[in-house]
Amino acid sequence: MSGSLNKVLLIGNLGRDPELKATPSGQSVARFSVATTETWKNQSGEKQSKTEWHNIVVWGKQAEIAEKYLRKGKQIMVEGRIQYREYTDQAGVKKTACDIRCDNFVMLGRADEGGRDSGGYGGKASGGGSQDFEDHGAPSPAGAGGSFPDDDIPF
Repeated sequence: MSGSLNKVLLIGNLGRDPELKATPSGQSVARFSVATTETWKNQSGEKQSKTEWHNIVVWGKQAEIAEKYLRKGKQIMVEGRIQYREYTDQAGVKKTACDIRCDNFVMLGRADEGGRDSGGYGGKASGGGSQDFEDHGAPSPAGAGGSFPDDDIPF
């Protein structure tokens, strides 16, 4: 083993729609935020919660898929790695930001919670090799009540 690993796995909700841009070389890049919330009971038995916000960066074909299908509030699983970047703010102060460089994401949730251009929701976009996207989010047939037997779920 190499002795180090930079791996992040998040399941949370999108805080905003992805913002798609292109680099000067034409590479697509999308940015969005994901919220994860931890809940617990304190010593008095009162429910407590804390939400953490994560900045997600997606590149290439995955960025275009994210922009097309992901929407604020929807649940997503993000797999990637932590990256730090330095920048200078408007006042000239150097700052450091922490991003999650997304290698792969899976859209979670029900098919009737659809994205902007699709009739459904659910599927995955994976990094590396082919960067295929599987749209398993076809709307449920009329009268099906939106539920599927476990063996009919395509993922």
